[in-house]
Amino acid sequence: MKFNRKLALGSAVLAVTGLALTGCGASGGAGDASKDNVSWMALLHTPTTPEKGGVIETALEDVVGKGLDFQWIPAASKDEKLNAAIASDNLADIVPLSLTESTSRRALTSGQFWDIEPFLADFPNLSKIDPQILEASKIDGVLYGVPAQKPKARYGVLIRQDWLDTLGLEVPHTTEELAEVARAFTNEDPDGNGKDDTTGILDRSESFDLGFRSLAGYFGAGSVFEVNDNDEVVASFTTEPFIEAMEWYRELYQDGAVTQEFVTIQKQNQQDAIAQGKGGIVLTGLFEAKNYMALAQSSDPDTPMAWALVNDMTHEDVPRRILSDTNGGIGGLYAISKSSVKNEEQVKVVLGVLDKLLSEEAFDLMTNGIEGEHFEYEADGAVAITDQTKWEQEVQPYSSSRMSETIKTFPSSTPYVDEAAEKMAENDDYAIVDVSQSLTSDTYDSRWTEVLKSARDAYNKYMVGQLDIDGYQKVVDDLLAGDLGKIQDEFTEAYAKVNG
Repeated sequence: MKFNRKLALGSAVLAVTGLALTGCGASGGAGDASKDNVSWMALLHTPTTPEKGGVIETALEDVVGKGLDFQWIPAASKDEKLNAAIASDNLADIVPLSLTESTSRRALTSGQFWDIEPFLADFPNLSKIDPQILEASKIDGVLYGVPAQKPKARYGVLIRQDWLDTLGLEVPHTTEELAEVARAFTNEDPDGNGKDDTTGILDRSESFDLGFRSLAGYFGAGSVFEVNDNDEVVASFTTEPFIEAMEWYRELYQDGAVTQEFVTIQKQNQQDAIAQGKGGIVLTGLFEAKNYMALAQSSDPDTPMAWALVNDMTHEDVPRRILSDTNGGIGGLYAISKSSVKNEEQVKVVLGVLDKLLSEEAFDLMTNGIEGEHFEYEADGAVAITDQTKWEQEVQPYSSSRMSETIKTFPSSTPYVDEAAEKMAENDDYAIVDVSQSLTSDTYDSRWTEVLKSARDAYNKYMVGQLDIDGYQKVVDDLLAGDLGKIQDEFTEAYAKVNG
């Protein structure tokens, strides 16, 4: 199938959906500082593998001035192959690893990878990486790789602008105004069909982890874990702002202004309901507006749907803030293996390659390909793919290996794409990051999944009326008396060591 696609940074097809791992190959020996080839295990998220020595690989080699030895690993078998490589210490020069997966975190701190922080100042692009992103990329104070950069916070509030216009309402920018709009969308027939068939906020089963979590941030809650006034690391769902947000949200739920069956609603069900005009407010990524429009237009080309994208929601006197949904703008780390990269001179060679891959030229190649061969620029500067099949085979596999999603944006004629990109960029200045991602806790690694499940269940039961707030607090107290208390103590101790 061929079609003309407008590309913009953050579009779904180009989203970095996983860490690119680049793989083994001909590296220099222990005394060889030249390192003519740099090996890179690369995750493959597409059905086809790029041809060895293909046009994009060759063009990238021209940009970095070194040979690039990509060894593609299907994303579905990433864990198995990467864990085997780590266990045998048979690693490529560059090994992108997750900061959130316990196996990857243990590997990063095992002594197999270089601390690259002392070298960054020597490189023009690496030295300009946002200091907040660098700090969030460390584990117990050590930077084990170059962060794969993403927007720090992509969330906001999407609101049906056409419904606001129908009811004569302004776009809300405070939680008080948001509550008024949610109730109006529920009770005042915003679609004008004379039926009682609309809801204010359309939520789904991941409410505790996604939609409501983002909402709680406006009230002052942190991003999963935060540091309190006593320099203690605490789970955000135990804090007063989080509980205040829960009480606010439950009142809306009781008024029918939040999806009543949200606990069982899956993402696809939520999207279908949005396209069908069943709800007018979504707490989600700002980039989703274009997707909702496309879905609605596919069933009704004349849909009246229009969206307001709000990224500056505030609550009372709490300063403007937004919780990061991307681990502080980090898609993982491009770690440098000590078994493959033998000395500091070779580390500098590999970092030089990564530095050049942070250039606009490399980003263009890994995003769009080669002008005249894969794409053309249109009059408004938008990118139009000229051969979709060729682009998918030769270019798309590289998109998830980009060093950063934020190097450059391309104008798009698709509604809401440019606005979303602009507002996600604005969010960077107000992003709140999970403090625990740069700390270690053995109990977290082994028990957090169970703790999180208990907290999530308690939240759901409170929202639907099966628990009161005292019941929720009882669950929290029990968790604090057990594994959660241990996790907080271990994170607090690690935080003190790094910041003491």
